[in-house]
Amino acid sequence: MTTPSWGSGSLFVVAAPSGAGKSSLVGALLAQEPDIRLSISCTTRAPRPGEKHGREYFFLSEAEFAERQANGEFLESACVHGNYYGTSRIVIEEQTQAGKDVLLEIDWQGARQVRAQFPEAVGIFILPPSVAVLEQRLRSRGQDSDDVIARRVQAADGEIAHAPEFDYVIINDKFETALSQLAAIARATRCRFRQQAARHGSLFADYGIQSSSK
Repeated sequence: MTTPSWGSGSLFVVAAPSGAGKSSLVGALLAQEPDIRLSISCTTRAPRPGEKHGREYFFLSEAEFAERQANGEFLESACVHGNYYGTSRIVIEEQTQAGKDVLLEIDWQGARQVRAQFPEAVGIFILPPSVAVLEQRLRSRGQDSDDVIARRVQAADGEIAHAPEFDYVIINDKFETALSQLAAIARATRCRFRQQAARHGSLFADYGIQSSSK
């Protein structure tokens, strides 16, 4: 497996248990931070009402997904709630090399795979303020049966146990506060030495600033 090639772009990895409000936060962040691009994942799950192929996800059959996985086309892949998800390696490399910031909205399994290959990726975990709020949010969707909701609530404990693997944790109690924290992380990341050196190479050279070997 080849080592991913970085440019001046940043890679954000956002994960959360189902119902924590991750998608709403990410959507609001992208609306106010147009320089961040959402990576569109592939999945074998059926589209939810209002979702379109190529917008929320690339919806694939299990056979198509397995073929791409065998060809090494995914940066990460995982089976979540009986469905497969995967992120295109080539697309991520092209975008970060071009100086674009990319955000992956994935589960903890995929986040672990990404961080193993892209150690400079910024991991952000979204927590609900309580289990009761988590269940309430799942029910308010009106998309899942009681059995599915019960399984998602039960699975949340196992997913939350992986929060220590991430760089940041945001508790999504008050939406505007959580969004402000998420945006602050994104803005601060752009000022990391590596990104600034890649974007302003000539300026750094004029100042005689060299990259650290650490």
